[in-house]
Order: sequence, then C-alpha cells, then structure tokens
Amino acid sequence: MTTPKVLWIARDSIIHGSGLFATKDIKKGQRIIEYVGEKISKEESYRRADRQLKKSNQSDDGAVYIFEIDDNYDIDGNVEWNPARLINHSCDPNCEASDDDGRIWIESTRKIKKGEELSYNYGYDLEHFEEHPCLCRSKNCVGYIVKREEWKKLRKALRKQSSKKKKKSKKS
Repeated sequence: MTTPKVLWIARDSIIHGSGLFATKDIKKGQRIIEYVGEKISKEESYRRADRQLKKSNQSDDGAVYIFEIDDNYDIDGNVEWNPARLINHSCDPNCEASDDDGRIWIESTRKIKKGEELSYNYGYDLEHFEEHPCLCRSKNCVGYIVKREEWKKLRKALRKQSSKKKKKSKKS
C-alpha cells in the first residue's frame, strides 16, 4: 500500500500540548500517518516506559510513546522524526492504530472534518489507571486513559473509591 499524502498539521492542542489536525476532510478507513520509531526488545521497552512515565510525572510532557509490535518487539516512538507521537488520546476517538506486518498505521474510524484534531484511544490497561488521567473533554470521557473494554470495570472501581472516601469522611 502506498503512503498517503500528508493529511495533518501539528499545532497546539486543548487536549494536551501539541496535537495533529486534519488539513482536509478525511474519509472513514483512510490511513493517515505511520507511527514510527526505534524497534526495541520487550525488556528495553519496559525500562524505557518506566523511565518515560517517571519523567512525565515530573513535567508536563507526554508519557509513554511505545507501541507493541508482537511478543518480542515494540516501537519506541519517542523520537523527533515521529510526528504521530503528537496524536492525543480521546475517549471518543476518530482514529485507531492498526498493525500491518509490524508497521503501525493510524487510520480514521469515521469521516474527519478539516481542522479537527486527530485522536485515538491509547488503550491502557486498568491496572494503573490513576497514573493516566484523561483530558480529552469529550462528552464520553471516563476521566482516565483506559481502553474501552475496561470502562465498566473502571466505573466500578471509581464507585468503590468514592464510597470508601465517603465512609472515611463520615468517621472523621
């Protein structure tokens, strides 16, 4: 498949820092940009992810830019020559990541209008959800960057936290 024409421009985002925005209308199912970076082992991936997460907690930088390729390798997209790293998370995304034989493509999941910010669900596991608050501002926002399949469990965990806090405040 051929590389698509440049369909995006980087600029400031209300979601977080910088983002990518459509330079023209994009049809559903269109490849927009390849997510590129350094191919690294899983072991190295875990080290870098931990280091990037710690760094992001001390600054306003993005967190982890690592995409899973397969059981042995990942792509570390935290490189200047990877503009796809600027695509922000949304709980109501207009794109998704797809794997084409080890190459990660960001593709539209619906029609995207010129000027609209590109976004996809980063798909984080529920395990450490509190480390990843969501700032997407969509009407469907669940408050944390968690894959959609985990939203029911997330809501349950949040209700449980809320009831524990209420019980603690009543005891005080």
